[in-house]
Amino acid sequence: MPKGSVGTSPIRREGTEKVCGLARYIDDYAIDGCLHGVTLRSSVAKGRIKSIEFDKSVPWEESVIARASDIPGGNYVTLLENDQPLLADGVVRHKYEPILLIAHPSREKAYQALSHVKVEYEAETPNFDIDGGGRVFKDILIEKGDPAAGFKKAWKILEGEYWVPHQEQTYIENNGMVARVESDGTLVAHGSMQCPYYIQKALKAIFALPDERVRVIQATTGGGFGGKEEYPSMLAGHAGLLATKAKRPVKMIYDRSEDMAATTKRHPCRVRFKAGIAKDGRLVAQDIDVVMDGGAYMTLSPVVLSRGALHATGPYECPNVRVRARAVETNTPPNGAFRGFGAPQTLFAAEVHMDRLAALAGLDPVEMRRRNMFREGSITHTGQVMGISLGTAEVLEKTVRMSGWAKKRKAYAAWNKAKKPTWRGLGVALVHHGGGFTGAGEVYLASEAGVAIDREGRVRVLAANTEIGQGTNTIFAQIAADTLGLPLERVDVAVPDTHVVPNSGPTVASRTCMVVGGLVHRAAGRLKDAVLAAGGSFTDAKKLKAAAAALCEGKPERVFIAKYEQPDWVKWDDKAYKGDAYGCFSYGCAIADLEIDRSTYEVRLREVFTAQDIGKAVHPLFAEGQIIGGVVQGLGYALLENVVMKDGGMANASLTNYIIPTSADTPPFKVAIVEKPYKGGPFGAKGVGELPMDSPGPAVCNAVAQAIGKWPAKLPVLPEHVLELVS
Repeated sequence: MPKGSVGTSPIRREGTEKVCGLARYIDDYAIDGCLHGVTLRSSVAKGRIKSIEFDKSVPWEESVIARASDIPGGNYVTLLENDQPLLADGVVRHKYEPILLIAHPSREKAYQALSHVKVEYEAETPNFDIDGGGRVFKDILIEKGDPAAGFKKAWKILEGEYWVPHQEQTYIENNGMVARVESDGTLVAHGSMQCPYYIQKALKAIFALPDERVRVIQATTGGGFGGKEEYPSMLAGHAGLLATKAKRPVKMIYDRSEDMAATTKRHPCRVRFKAGIAKDGRLVAQDIDVVMDGGAYMTLSPVVLSRGALHATGPYECPNVRVRARAVETNTPPNGAFRGFGAPQTLFAAEVHMDRLAALAGLDPVEMRRRNMFREGSITHTGQVMGISLGTAEVLEKTVRMSGWAKKRKAYAAWNKAKKPTWRGLGVALVHHGGGFTGAGEVYLASEAGVAIDREGRVRVLAANTEIGQGTNTIFAQIAADTLGLPLERVDVAVPDTHVVPNSGPTVASRTCMVVGGLVHRAAGRLKDAVLAAGGSFTDAKKLKAAAAALCEGKPERVFIAKYEQPDWVKWDDKAYKGDAYGCFSYGCAIADLEIDRSTYEVRLREVFTAQDIGKAVHPLFAEGQIIGGVVQGLGYALLENVVMKDGGMANASLTNYIIPTSADTPPFKVAIVEKPYKGGPFGAKGVGELPMDSPGPAVCNAVAQAIGKWPAKLPVLPEHVLELVS
């Protein structure tokens, strides 16, 4: 039996290709006869289209033009609600809404053609205000105990209002898609994506085609962070419509400016937080009001809102809680999935408020968290009893020890009193993050994954979950190899292709390793049982080959499928929003060490410390990379990334004036991985992808508070914001 690979860090499957520049992204494909598609977008945030005029001096016969009237099926992008049109048909509800499409053999001429189309609008007054009376996409109410009675018994009560903004995903590779129609009428979409089966579902509705006539294939994908979850369905629909009309392949590749302006972002959010505490600092009541800006169409807003509401209390027990959460419509481009998926917004408010409560109670911020954090038997605001894979205490204490918390806090207090050229601060945030889809969400998805064996005894993992930089291909191979007792190099992983792999659900929600990896583990177990029953052995190549040939029965391979089964300890009432919101949570703590220049008010990070409980690190190096990458992305959200909206659109849609962290902005890190195994995950693994995003924002704000004596209540903490606070 070979030594297992789970818990070790083998070389990334696709690493050599990427490092050497050999990986083929969708724009790298040279396709004979391919046209290049571009999108004409609205220049107003709300209105009616009165007319569209084409400059007669342009040879339009060279181009293919597609409008809403060319759509053979439904003019909508299927998701939670079919409210977003593929192309505007007389009405526009946000700036940059697609109106028509143009394809030309020359990409340059296709873009030039856009400036020769004139759209006249009957403009209407847009709504950019979350309190402006727009449609409510989702309204959630969660109640536990009697908050009114709890506040009456409270020793002290604190109220606060917190704001978090848009955030752009800024993946390495822009959105891109190629579509073609094969000779048998099959529509093929090939591109950069997270969720092939989302795209297949959308294309089936747009083109009125059955499953077998829509094929979606993932190309090498340069990052996603949620920005390639739902939006590629829109882009595939556009490329597919042009390809259908042109009867030629069509490639659509956004440039960075269009990608930033037109695609989905993190939901801006306002949280009003009221909390009451007893004399010992323990929470007695919470009343939390959450409003998220969904933009012009629903997209995934209800699901993002749900996760935000479920994490709104922070990882703390409180006997009396009321959470009211709403996602509302505005006339801005729709917001959608982004790493963390609603939790970073509400956890920001919860953790800054917890620090302020500590000051009110006269307690150290770490001690305040110790007194309130989830422990064995704690009950969440939905009634979930905590006890499975509970890592709150360990991540907090490990991070505190790494940072030298008590000594540094004392030293920084003295430093600030001495009026040095800078202020210094140390801030903490403790967070939790549910793995997988909420409640019955995984049951609804009914995901499947497979493991196949061919006649030579070679094994292949079949799953729709995509490699977008997080290590999926390597981790799936590790799980299958260790389950079977095979060397890692004997296991392949199929390219996600809806004609080849089963629907294992989307690559989102920290579910790929925990949920889908669990399906791979079970499918591999079934394959193992079948091989052994056929007289085979995974340590004897001849016996394995003989058993594999018998199992394949003359076919190229035999596939073993595992279907999702809800753990028996998860009970959830979706109507009442009560019960076990998640099978388990991952836990993280971050401490930010920073200083602020007293002259320029710039914040500089000195060091960041973090411990994260992820159940089991299947690949420790990847896990550490995910943690550092997620924290850096969260630090960008906290200090640099400032989406400027003007007239309903992003005014700084370029990387020259939308600032993201570079290596020069990344502070030294100390990272500890905590392993509290989860019995529902493969080898004990839980989610890791989103958790690191949740803690940096509040940790930074709490460190700023020690430095200058006031808590920022909004992100990002720009120098001008610091100036306002100290003035």
